[in-house]
Amino acid sequence: MRRLEYKWLVGITFVLALIMQILDVTILNVALATLGREFDVDAAALQWILTGYMISLAVFIPSSGWIADRFGSKRTFQAAVVIFTFASVLCGVSTEMWHLIAARVLQGVGGGMLVPVGQAMLFRAFPPNERAKAGAVLSIPITVAPMLGPVLGGLLVEYANWRWIFFINVPVGALALLFTVLFLKEEARRDPGRFDLPGFVLAGAGLATLLYGLDQGAQLGWGEPQVWLSLIAAVLLISGLVWRELTVRAPMLDLRLLTDRLFRSGNLLLLCQTGAMFGVLFLIPLYLQNLRGVSPMHAGLVLMPQAITMLLTTQVISRIYGRVGPKRLILAGFAVQVVIGIGLQLQGVDTSLWFLVALLAVQGVAMGLLMTPVQTATFARISGPSMGQASSMFNVSRQVATALGTAIVATVLVVLTERGTSTVDPAAVGQVAAAHLGAYHGAFLVSVVFAGLGLLLGLRVRDSDAAASLDTPVAKARQGEREPSETVR
Repeated sequence: MRRLEYKWLVGITFVLALIMQILDVTILNVALATLGREFDVDAAALQWILTGYMISLAVFIPSSGWIADRFGSKRTFQAAVVIFTFASVLCGVSTEMWHLIAARVLQGVGGGMLVPVGQAMLFRAFPPNERAKAGAVLSIPITVAPMLGPVLGGLLVEYANWRWIFFINVPVGALALLFTVLFLKEEARRDPGRFDLPGFVLAGAGLATLLYGLDQGAQLGWGEPQVWLSLIAAVLLISGLVWRELTVRAPMLDLRLLTDRLFRSGNLLLLCQTGAMFGVLFLIPLYLQNLRGVSPMHAGLVLMPQAITMLLTTQVISRIYGRVGPKRLILAGFAVQVVIGIGLQLQGVDTSLWFLVALLAVQGVAMGLLMTPVQTATFARISGPSMGQASSMFNVSRQVATALGTAIVATVLVVLTERGTSTVDPAAVGQVAAAHLGAYHGAFLVSVVFAGLGLLLGLRVRDSDAAASLDTPVAKARQGEREPSETVR
């Protein structure tokens, strides 16, 4: 089997596993109300279905690189798929709420290893000057799964049974496992050193308390004791983690990778990208359902053109990235996002939904302009042996960016809503609607702030730093030297 064939097999395997994980999240969001009625629990108990999974993810994402280096990427990926699939079965057969929460925590163990390890395998399979193609591969599950999830979740809950929102993971997981067993090879392992137990505890606990604090702050308010105590604990734990990982010989997370200018910039750009895009994705369904009276399934259909344009754009960008370089694409993506954030200020309670669809379709282009260049450039200077550690850190950044972006947007929305409604007559329906609309306009501007920061950071990106990932004679020559050792026989 030649290398060209093998890299695509890795891509197919990872796409299957990633579709399973993302579908699980997006389908579950639609079914939460049904689960509340089924188990006769309140919203606080329901929240632990999501929070337990998030905390479990936070514990195992930082350690996934060490685990893969110690036991092998293929074995670790197989274990992650098996754990996630088996936990999905346990979720589907749950008869008590605590059963379901425990099964979701187990799902998080698999999910926390699945994405970082799979991404590292994918980027090792593609040589540096072809990693833009790997980014195009990743765009498939990232766009298709969120697009299908709400629609599929609604159909399963309405016409089948809530248990099928979990059972649907089983055939996908089985297929991903079959591809892993039949086609993937175990990669050469480096000695990761002894297990860094203090680093594991500090990384897992620090990230978990940070995500929990951000999540609860957005929901309950930032003055609640459980929120600020969680954030204080997170700061202390993460500070201890930084000290530990910079002084120990074999760290759980190799923070020294951040000394690479491009890798450091890529993680910061990911924060801006996620904050700018995810904030809008969080707000649009709320705006449509709360202010426009649109059903959840209809809201999903409004978002569908955005997913389509993103998917198409990433395929184009993967072909021109090597000639254009990351800097201009990144700047273009953030510039378009600024325009979208400003355009959303024109949305009213009676504005044609087709105008919103058009804006979101253009935002899909912005997402496509950013996704592949940011990801490809971030890993451009990372060597194969360090890929597992780098992938773990990149996915930690992604989780923090998602939680931070959502927390900021939700907080702005709540504060502006309370401020706006406090100054109007509650009996004046039009004034209340205008106050709510003004709150959404203010929250939409958060994406402009994140995109503006992204533009400033993008100006500091140097295409020369990402030379290994570009379609240049030097990169091709280096790949030619690597060719024999990367062929699978």
